[in-house]
Amino acid sequence: MPDFLPPAPPAPKRPSNWVIIASAAAVIAAVIGTGVFVVNSRGDDSKPATTTAASSAPDEDAAPAAEESDPEPTYADVDADSFDIELRTTERQCFGSAGCNVTIEPKLTYVGLSEELDPDAVYEITYEVRGDESGPVIETAELSDRTSLNYTPTSISTASSGTKVSVKITDVMTRGY
Repeated sequence: MPDFLPPAPPAPKRPSNWVIIASAAAVIAAVIGTGVFVVNSRGDDSKPATTTAASSAPDEDAAPAAEESDPEPTYADVDADSFDIELRTTERQCFGSAGCNVTIEPKLTYVGLSEELDPDAVYEITYEVRGDESGPVIETAELSDRTSLNYTPTSISTASSGTKVSVKITDVMTRGY
């Protein structure tokens, strides 16, 4: 075994002062270059151009102006012609010539764009089902959040298995403003 120790590895070299100074100058130049900009607000009101420096604190005068410029959203006036309705038969039990017991559900479609509907409103859509042996049946479905339809399935009895069941929207009311 040798009686001497291996030499210590050389110490890492520190960057020279000119590298540190050049790096600092580059960072300062980048901050100044991106942090300061000129806004030319000369228009019909003839205000002079202003210079603004970027900062972490928001401009107190800019916030109210942004709030004032947001107009209140407007939504479509909705009526019975704004929706199409069809019936979906979920159960049918027929008794020969005695007719059928039928359970149906409404299948509603908004005719326009869903963004036209107020997301905070509830639309009560009243519809009339014809084909029941004792006369028309009136039901109401509720549309909320533009896409959530709540209804109760309707059970009717037809006079015969050949009876045509039809539906028509009679009224739409809006609530929740």
